[in-house]
Amino acid sequence: MSACLRSGKAAELGWKNGTMNGIDRRGMTVLSLAHVFDDINQSFLPALLPFLVLQRGFTNEKAAFLMLAASVASSVVQPVIGYLADRRSLPWLIPIGMLFAAAGVSVAGVMPSYLGIIVVVTISGIGVAAFHPEAARYANYVSGDKKATGMSFFAVGGNVGFALGPIVATPLLLAFGPSGTLFALVPAAIWTIVLFVELPRMRTFVPARRTKRAGVGEDRWGPFALLTTFVIVRSIAFVGIVTFVPLYAIRIVHASVPQANGALAALLVAGAVGTIIGGRVADRIGRIPVLLISMFSAAPLLAIFIFFTAGGGPFAISASIVLAGVVGLLFIPSQTAFVVLGQEYLPNHLGIAAGVSLGLAISLGGAAAPLLGRLGDRAGLTATMWANVGLIALSGVLAIVLALVSRRAQRAMLAS
Repeated sequence: MSACLRSGKAAELGWKNGTMNGIDRRGMTVLSLAHVFDDINQSFLPALLPFLVLQRGFTNEKAAFLMLAASVASSVVQPVIGYLADRRSLPWLIPIGMLFAAAGVSVAGVMPSYLGIIVVVTISGIGVAAFHPEAARYANYVSGDKKATGMSFFAVGGNVGFALGPIVATPLLLAFGPSGTLFALVPAAIWTIVLFVELPRMRTFVPARRTKRAGVGEDRWGPFALLTTFVIVRSIAFVGIVTFVPLYAIRIVHASVPQANGALAALLVAGAVGTIIGGRVADRIGRIPVLLISMFSAAPLLAIFIFFTAGGGPFAISASIVLAGVVGLLFIPSQTAFVVLGQEYLPNHLGIAAGVSLGLAISLGGAAAPLLGRLGDRAGLTATMWANVGLIALSGVLAIVLALVSRRAQRAMLAS
């Protein structure tokens, strides 16, 4: 009976040959907004740290360790949860993970002890880890045959959430002090109810059965490992750009703090726009071509950014904002392509694919960012920016290798 109902529902939604034609907008909207309310907690914490340093007397080292606890909990646990979710679908982790991510952050400001804050931010990190694998899996399902386009909408939700964290947190913390973190729980609690209501409908998009066919349904761990290496290198560059563009603008370009933050905002906003465009392009021309175009256009553009801004002055300030936006427009959209590509390489382990590409690999990239900071301390921020150019170019080389490996695999499949 349930199979018949599923078959009828699938026909109603436009399934053909096991793939739904087009994106289910309702399901994608629910998941994308959930991504907003989940990832806003990741950048809410950095906005809280200055208040804890000033009011609780925490050292910079203690503040940094709080960030480490949250990020390690998120990155290390995420592939594990993805593995468990692959063995048995756990869609309830989407609302519960989002709720725990918000709950941990919401009580961080009112915890009386440093140890208590470590515990709750770790819980928040685990919530983030629990959310992503299943949410990305269902984003894949409701995307039908437009996987990259659908994933771009899901990815933009995370980008918007990450960008909104400091914007939402700062006025709340200024008005209420550290206890302003309690407000972080409100939107997540409301959307948790929405998600539980929507989950039965979203389950109808799960394929009734998945069959393995040679060259189609088989997991390809070798290319996935190469893709993971690409994501790590690209993530080092991404974290390096986001971290050091504002500092570079202040110290080298001689911009004001608002102008430097304007360059960062231009980078992130343009990246969000580019993510939507990049998803559509990836569905038209393929995932790997988008990686190649993104890396080999962003590297020279970042070099142009350095060339035109290193001297400082009013023109350099304006150029830094405009060029940062162009770099973001072309560089950030590669995220959609590599997330979908990872799922295509591991069609039978979508949770692991999402857990590694959205969690572990990106966090490993972030862990290497302090090396760029050390380079900036010793050789100057201009050297750090040139290192980012080199990292993007290296990512492009890895994308070329990935393209060659994929082409060879396709030829072998056709020959067999």
